[in-house]
Amino acid sequence: MEFLQSPAGIAVVAVALLAVVGAIIALARRKPDWEDALGGEEPGTLTLPAAPPRAPKAAPSKVPVAPAADGGKVFGRLVNGLARTKAQMVNRVDDLFRGRKKIDEDLWGSLEELLVTSDVGIRTTGVLLESMRARAAREELADPQRLRDLLADTIRESLEGCAGTLAAQPSDGGPIVIVVVGVNGAGKTTTIGKLAARYKAEGRKVIIAAGDTFRAAAIEQVAVWGKRAGAEVVRHEPGSDPAAVAHDAVTAAVARGADVVICDTAGRLHSKTDLMQELSKVHRVVGKVREGAPHEVLLVLDSTNGQNAIAQAREFASAVGVTGIALTKLDGTAKGGVIVAIAHELDIPVKLIGIGEAVEDLRDFDPDAFVQALFGGDDSALGRGGNSADAAARDDELGIAAEELADTSARYQG
Repeated sequence: MEFLQSPAGIAVVAVALLAVVGAIIALARRKPDWEDALGGEEPGTLTLPAAPPRAPKAAPSKVPVAPAADGGKVFGRLVNGLARTKAQMVNRVDDLFRGRKKIDEDLWGSLEELLVTSDVGIRTTGVLLESMRARAAREELADPQRLRDLLADTIRESLEGCAGTLAAQPSDGGPIVIVVVGVNGAGKTTTIGKLAARYKAEGRKVIIAAGDTFRAAAIEQVAVWGKRAGAEVVRHEPGSDPAAVAHDAVTAAVARGADVVICDTAGRLHSKTDLMQELSKVHRVVGKVREGAPHEVLLVLDSTNGQNAIAQAREFASAVGVTGIALTKLDGTAKGGVIVAIAHELDIPVKLIGIGEAVEDLRDFDPDAFVQALFGGDDSALGRGGNSADAAARDDELGIAAEELADTSARYQG
């Protein structure tokens, strides 16, 4: 004690305190790898784990996701998945035309009202009817029943312009990076899980980034889907920076020779501005780790939201450059007509549609099959396809406990 109270002792203590403070400041200024990937006032160098050079991969042969190999059964699922939209729009069209003797303004007006109330939208309905009127006059149609086929053809032509396919595997042999965006509740995490299962069925190595770190239950739900699909999941603690999760997932994919990285993202923050800034940050980070990434920015839209889905698409597209849309829950809504409005009002291709609960019910969007299912499908065709009981049986085979799913689902809904 006497030494510490002496001038020499006080000097020693002062030097020690200065050293501790200096160390704390140095640690505070140190930036993680993912921040270095973004650059900043103090540039850092991002060093990826060494990986042996790989020759470009040939596209893997596609192994159909069982039991979807039967084309008839696939179409039957589509028919039944669109049953509510068909009842809301096409069956009402049939009722409208039934018993009509001529094509007049009253018929056109009723058809306009029907399409608008089927969530096709006012502007899109106007464009469809203008095209139909011109063709009806050109072909001198007089039978109202002919308008049904004309409506189907006009919708098909509109949809053909908006259909697209997911980005192909890059020619350099590295992983394709898909960033999935959308508001909470749209079916984003489920779409990610089903997409991962599809790629795994094609023989590809898949890594999922559990990037919705603002909700612990969302991270757990991604983990469950990863187990179902047989995909590796990169996850951080709840509250972590989503960009850091995306960074680590893409870095791991490059190092381990994975074929596909699917990045989940937040669907809600304190404000719309916060959310869009966070998504833009993830976009920049993955682009620094993997040149050309993300190769796909997939926006998941809930078809039950009808016209509100279009407003959501515009917001996300302005922030992160959406390259494709996955339209979910078509089996649970009568508002499937919104897909026609999307085709007309947005310059974004629809690439995937969700028509049921089973993994194989995430489908590539095929305009011809879609219109055929609406206007020509048999409502009794071949059953619904996969449901929750089928999913439970598969989970049991994979060792995913029902209690685990129930707990995750309860907190996810909260």
